[in-house]
Amino acid sequence: MASKKSNHSVKRFHTLSEVMDASGFPPPKHPLIVLLNGVDKPLKGRAPNKSHVLNYYKIAFKPDAGGELMYGQTKFDFKEGGLFFVAPQQILSSIEASDKEETVEQEILSPQITLLIDPDFLLQYPLAKKIHQYHFFSYAANEALHLSAKEKKTILSLFRDIEDELDSRIDDMSHNVIISQIELLLNYAQRFYNRQFLTRKQNYPSLTDRIDELLEDYFNSERGPSGGVPTVNYLADQLHMSASYLSDLLRNFTGQNTQQIIHDKMIYRAKNMLSTTTLSIAEIAFELGFEQPQSFSRLFKLKTSQSPQQYRTQFN
Repeated sequence: MASKKSNHSVKRFHTLSEVMDASGFPPPKHPLIVLLNGVDKPLKGRAPNKSHVLNYYKIAFKPDAGGELMYGQTKFDFKEGGLFFVAPQQILSSIEASDKEETVEQEILSPQITLLIDPDFLLQYPLAKKIHQYHFFSYAANEALHLSAKEKKTILSLFRDIEDELDSRIDDMSHNVIISQIELLLNYAQRFYNRQFLTRKQNYPSLTDRIDELLEDYFNSERGPSGGVPTVNYLADQLHMSASYLSDLLRNFTGQNTQQIIHDKMIYRAKNMLSTTTLSIAEIAFELGFEQPQSFSRLFKLKTSQSPQQYRTQFN
């Protein structure tokens, strides 16, 4: 029996004009940046009925992102909405399509604000390179920034400033001003994410305990020798978080990212084996998941300023 053709194929939007047309909005005033403000004035458009990929940065404020939502491993109780960030080339989920073959277009009244930025808009500005330092563009959808009432007021004010500049007469300073406004928005987002990490700090000790348990289980099972060195993605998957969010969360709480915590755990186990067993350096490296003993020795010396053999000599 022939399989039914899926209508969940991924649609790729190459230009802002394509995005606006597909959503039922007028063409953008600027070819490389657009802001849709459905908070101050309701906007009627169409939600995509297919998963889609944008060639743009997307920053969206959604007023219904608060409440008792699971956020990674933690519940957050802010009800003022949230910010979502998407980098170019990420796949955005579609609304559920019907079993019928025909296209389903759902008209919506959108109470959110969406800012789309073509990477070309950032060219020749330092932000073009710096934007990669804002890790929240690679966070998962359930790792949105939940805003307090005061933070919401700040963010909405910044969106409105960008909107006003885009609606004003374009002159030789417009581009500079909008770039500055975008960078200010991102810096505030980074500040508020740091606050979010800190205000949930009481939950983090249980998270670090869980990481210790996961790594212990990993090394004590057959996955250790056969599965290679444990990765950041492995821990993130086990904790139902994105790798970027997990590393940033741990860095704010412990001063170390996930990779550093994995390495410290490996060195701790290596020291125990070097001091209490007769396993060779190569055997210890294999137990920790290294394919080459030289890789293990380099990491050990980097972390301890001693080679594994020099460390072992202290106990003989």
